[in-house]
Amino acid sequence: MSASGYAGSQLFSGLTEYTGLSVDQLNFIISQLVALGLATLYRTVLHPSKTSTAVRHAFGLVFGLFIGYFCFGYQAIHLAGLPAVCYVVMITQNPHVMHGMVLTVALIYLSCLHLHRQIYDYGSYGLDISGPLMVITQKVSSLAFSLHDGLTKKESEMTESQKLYAVYKTPSFLEYFSFTLVFPSIMAGPVIFYNDYIDFIEGTSYKKTHNKSTCDQIVVNEPSPVRPVVKKVILALICALIFVNYLPRFPISRLKDDHFVENTSISYKFWYLTVCTTLVRFKYYFAWTLADAVCNNSGIGFFKYNDDGSPNWNKISNVDIFQFELATSLKQSIEAWNKGTNTWLRLTVYERTRKYPTLLTYALSAVWHGFYPGYYLTFFSAAIFTFASRTVRRHVRGYFMGSNESKLLYDILTFIVTHFVLAYITFPFVLLEFWSCIRLYNKMFWCLHIFAILALLFVPKFISKPITSEFTKKSSISLALKQAGPYSNSVGHND
Repeated sequence: MSASGYAGSQLFSGLTEYTGLSVDQLNFIISQLVALGLATLYRTVLHPSKTSTAVRHAFGLVFGLFIGYFCFGYQAIHLAGLPAVCYVVMITQNPHVMHGMVLTVALIYLSCLHLHRQIYDYGSYGLDISGPLMVITQKVSSLAFSLHDGLTKKESEMTESQKLYAVYKTPSFLEYFSFTLVFPSIMAGPVIFYNDYIDFIEGTSYKKTHNKSTCDQIVVNEPSPVRPVVKKVILALICALIFVNYLPRFPISRLKDDHFVENTSISYKFWYLTVCTTLVRFKYYFAWTLADAVCNNSGIGFFKYNDDGSPNWNKISNVDIFQFELATSLKQSIEAWNKGTNTWLRLTVYERTRKYPTLLTYALSAVWHGFYPGYYLTFFSAAIFTFASRTVRRHVRGYFMGSNESKLLYDILTFIVTHFVLAYITFPFVLLEFWSCIRLYNKMFWCLHIFAILALLFVPKFISKPITSEFTKKSSISLALKQAGPYSNSVGHND
């Protein structure tokens, strides 16, 4: 949002000339640092063993509203408005249809605000109320689907993930609004699912299943999040420094420049796209990693103890930076990016749709993000490349699995291709404008789109699937075991 239209607090506006940051950026950072401090009180002074669940609910809710008002002013009414409307639907409608109605109502409410911003503040990258509302939409709709599962299905009718997230009782007013507006996740997520949130409030998040057949639970030692919190805060700071210092040297706006479009080679265009889209990602890395640190410092996000005895606090982490940047396939990059949203999409659409699950998943993701044309170019392209990469992987990968050397060659080639593809399909997401994106694609001859379509058409006809060797089986099993877990978030892949 432009500075002139920003409705949040102007208390720290005097610092803008000293920091080089806009007042909305300052407010975001200050609010997250305040939340980081409040999180310590939440975890220690208001520990579940020392206070009631009602007090913990109220503490999270009150400071969530306070931070929302500080950052968004009068617009913060929407932080209560969207979940309030959805709560009315949730408690009044038949649970057999309620989940779809809640998702529809939430998306309509969110879409109205997306359109308002697009009309009155087109192309702005400033702090806006639609960001928190996107996370709230995920929370209320995921709760609605979990309630639908818990109230209308037998366990034998549920998938494993539906069993994990099923909710069997409608939350009270306090439970519901605390869940949707709790301060650690109000500004930048990550999405927290209702059962995980209640476990956190009640202090049962450190219990784990000891025996899958009997579902016996044991209490593990409550780990301290201090070390991972410090690491994540430092990592967030590094990401911010990279973004602030280097993105101005490779601005995304240059993609609209006549000289760049008309007079640079296609190889230079690919290089520039790769650099600038990589730098843009560091803005998301900063926001998501800092938000993860706030949640961890509250006591949210403990997953398990690692094999070396160290605690794993990545249960709700929204991004795996190293996995994304080192990905050797589109599948790996999708799994590592915006992981909470991937899980939400899988639970609400992908697992529940028999026809065209991948296309419908991308469609929901696009509508949830908003209505800039660039979003739809990115998601349409992503759907094509998802199908193409799946086809190529199934027919080609096995031929490289015969030895470690050939597998290394395959990984190097797919690493390069994956990152060129990511740059090629994601630049419209940040450029936003339809004709500017089409113009650049025209000058690049739609080359990767053409390759993807050719792969879909001809790879299955001319390249037979290889016979799986013992080496391939062992590699696949090893990889599956390494990545296995109850919070697997793969969307759109079955290979």
